[in-house]
Amino acid sequence: MAVNCSNCHTSLQLPSEAQSIRCPICHAINPIDIADPALCLPPPSSSSSSSSSSDHHNHDYPHAPPAMAPSPYNHAPLGPPPSVHGRKRAVICGISYKNSRRELKGCINDAKYMKYLLVKRFNFPESSILMLTEEEDDPCRHPTKSNIRMAMCWLVQGCQAGDSLVFHYSGHGSQQRNYTGDEIDGYDETLCPVDYETQGMIVDDEINATIVRPLPLGVKLHSIIDACHSGTVLDLPFLCRMDGDGSYMWEDHRPRSGVWKGTNGGEVISFSSCDDSQTSADSLDLSRITSSGAMIYSFIQAIERGHGTTYGAMLNAMRSTIHKRDDNQGGGGIVSSVLTMLLPGGNGGGLKQEPQLTANEIFNVYSKPFSL
Repeated sequence: MAVNCSNCHTSLQLPSEAQSIRCPICHAINPIDIADPALCLPPPSSSSSSSSSSDHHNHDYPHAPPAMAPSPYNHAPLGPPPSVHGRKRAVICGISYKNSRRELKGCINDAKYMKYLLVKRFNFPESSILMLTEEEDDPCRHPTKSNIRMAMCWLVQGCQAGDSLVFHYSGHGSQQRNYTGDEIDGYDETLCPVDYETQGMIVDDEINATIVRPLPLGVKLHSIIDACHSGTVLDLPFLCRMDGDGSYMWEDHRPRSGVWKGTNGGEVISFSSCDDSQTSADSLDLSRITSSGAMIYSFIQAIERGHGTTYGAMLNAMRSTIHKRDDNQGGGGIVSSVLTMLLPGGNGGGLKQEPQLTANEIFNVYSKPFSL
């Protein structure tokens, strides 16, 4: 149900059972008298425990994380979180932008491949996976800006120590100018919902505030993003810069303003398809009949070929696969970038993409075991 902000009159999507909603534009709190009973989330089972929290010290930062302030991006209902099935849950989003001039061929396939991998290889219950694609019958499962926001809130609500969460996105990625000085390159990274032309993009600041900052101690979140300009799309503090020979160093991407981009004690590790300045492409390598994202293909192949031992081995294998594909195909493929699609000459040639790894804290990538 949509309501208008009482202060600035912005249209707001009302979460089910919400007592109030914060406007992301003017930050006004809007009390709600009537709530929509329809739930756009996976069906409930046994009740889950409330979010756990404890005092802790993050040794990778000079100070412990600040007390969590209310986020202007909070689109989640107040009160008890929705029930979930088990200790693992995932949001999988694949967008094809069908019948548009920016249509992508492999993104919905990516979503299906990722769901299969999580269920068959990592024992995620199907009932705890929220799929958002244009093929879903339920309109609440279409990858609109509102639904993606709600799905991200659902992913982290009520999580507690021992939980494993996954956020996967395959679709267009873009950038927009940052005016706060928080970005090293001067640009925020963005994800493009299916309705981004009318509703706008989802900015990395919002993604960080929604699924990174709230994570309590003992919760692990993995993000797998196959989109252009996605290197730091979760706004995580550290980026693993790896050379062609596998040597690496961690780059510090913490904002100079001191804005907190870490977690509330949890762990976040993100694989993305390319650096912030690069583009990514569709690939025919998973099947000679159907397309998939080149990054998702390399991610799945690394696991299937036994390279999923450590995070360093995963990243190395993914980059090697992409390099071989680029050498064989001359850098072709359908570039999944709004910016690039708008440039004269389309996707051009000589496409190069380097899968990236970012995290909320530094670690030895060759000794830390990889697991979802």
